[in-house]
Amino acid sequence: MIFTIHNKIERNSIVLALGIILVSAVGGLVEIAPLFTIDDTVESDPDMRVYTPLELAGRNIYIREGCYSCHSQMIRTLKDEVDRYGPYSRAVESQYDHPMLWGSKRTGPDLARIGEKYSDLWHTRHLNNPRDVVPQSIMPAYSWLLKNDLNTRDLRGNLKAMSRVGVPYKDSMINLANRDAIAQASPSSGDVAGLIERYGQATSVRVFDGDPQRVTEMDAVVAYLQILGRLTEVAHSDTSVKFDSKENVASAEGS
Repeated sequence: MIFTIHNKIERNSIVLALGIILVSAVGGLVEIAPLFTIDDTVESDPDMRVYTPLELAGRNIYIREGCYSCHSQMIRTLKDEVDRYGPYSRAVESQYDHPMLWGSKRTGPDLARIGEKYSDLWHTRHLNNPRDVVPQSIMPAYSWLLKNDLNTRDLRGNLKAMSRVGVPYKDSMINLANRDAIAQASPSSGDVAGLIERYGQATSVRVFDGDPQRVTEMDAVVAYLQILGRLTEVAHSDTSVKFDSKENVASAEGS
C-alpha cells in the first residue's frame, strides 16, 4: 500500500514537488520556530564578567597552541561527568567566547572548571614539562611559554574585535588593554588600581609564572586557565537539577 502511493507520487511531478515543499516547510518550521522564543530560553547573567586583556591573550595562545584539540570545555549533564568535573556547563558561561571551545575530544581532562583548582606554580610546571607533576602524562611540553615575552601590541585590536561581536568592552578597556595586561601580572605596578576599577574586585592580580621581572606568555595562559568556570557563578548557584543515577542523565525538578 505504502509503495503504491509512493509510486503514484513519483509519477506525478506536481504532486512530488508539492510533497517536497511540504516536507521542507515542516523541517524549516521545526528549526525556525524555537528562535522566536530564544529570549525566553537562553540564560543571561547580569553579573557575568568579561575576560581581562591578559586572560584574553592567554586564550588566544591556548587556541594558537591547539590545546582545544585534546581538552574540551563542556561538562555534559551526565552524573559521572558532574561527579568528576563539577557542575555541568551552562550556555551563558560561553556567551563571551569567540570562538567557543566546547569540544568533544578528551585526550586530556575537561577544563571547564579548572579555574583555581590548582596553584599557579602547578600550572607553570605542568605546562613547562607535564611529567614534572603528572608522571604518566602524554601531554607535550610548552616550555617556550616561559621564554616568550607576551606580545601586547595586538590586544587593543583584540578587545575592539570582541566588542563588535557583542562582548561589552568599554572604550576605556579597549584603549588601555596593553597596560592592563601588564598590570594584572605585575602587582607592584601603579596601573593595578585602574585595572581593578575597570574589571572589578574579583580580578586576580599576581605574578602567575613566578617571575616578577617579566610578563610572559606563561603568565597569560595561566591567568586564562585560572578564570575558567569563574566568569559567572550561575552553574554553582543552580539547585533545580537532579541526577538519576540509574539512567545516568539529568532531569529538572517538575519536568
